[in-house]
Amino acid sequence: MRRPSLRYLTLPCGLLLSGIAVAHGVAEDDRSFIESSAGLQLLPFLYLGAKHMVTGYDHLLFLFGVIFFLYRLKEIGLYVTLFAVGHSSTLLFGVLGGVRVDPYLVDAVIGLSVVYKALDNLGAFKTWFGVQPDTRAAVLIFGLAHGFGLATKLQDFKLDADSLVPNLLAFNAGVEIGQLLALTAILIAMAFWRRSSRFIGQAFTANLLLMTAGFVLTGYQLAGYLHA
Repeated sequence: MRRPSLRYLTLPCGLLLSGIAVAHGVAEDDRSFIESSAGLQLLPFLYLGAKHMVTGYDHLLFLFGVIFFLYRLKEIGLYVTLFAVGHSSTLLFGVLGGVRVDPYLVDAVIGLSVVYKALDNLGAFKTWFGVQPDTRAAVLIFGLAHGFGLATKLQDFKLDADSLVPNLLAFNAGVEIGQLLALTAILIAMAFWRRSSRFIGQAFTANLLLMTAGFVLTGYQLAGYLHA
């Protein structure tokens, strides 16, 4: 039997290894800018939001899992919108409402969201429990967790209260732009991959790797929580 190529299967682990050292954090130069900025800074915060999403390996892994078996743009748009509504709501609610969540625990939940989507793609819930969770509700709920993950990063900084709302809205808009850019790149790669006759055979292995990446993310964050 011909062994499937690993050309596309290493995407989840590659994204994970490229970013795990920073643990969903903020680069030092960006941190310095955020803490020193005063007044209305719409374009810089727009850029920072987009950058954070494009380099946020945990968000990208989840999105990769969500669109893995989606072929119609209408369906992709629905799930991405649900995810965006979820993480936008808790990002704004967390920062503006001062609602704090332990960053290690919320990032552990984000890791579990990756595990969930991989298991869902593998049909594990139907096989093991005889039920299929509502994927739309799950994407919305996990979107809420991803938003709190974004909020915990901004809550670490001293933000200028006078321009907090417009700057935060610009940051959130940047996150959506970054999500769109990342999603476009993923969809282009997926389109080429799906044309391959080996896609179905490789899909199982790809989702096993995705699940493994999710477990590694979860374990990494739980270890940080216990150490702290």
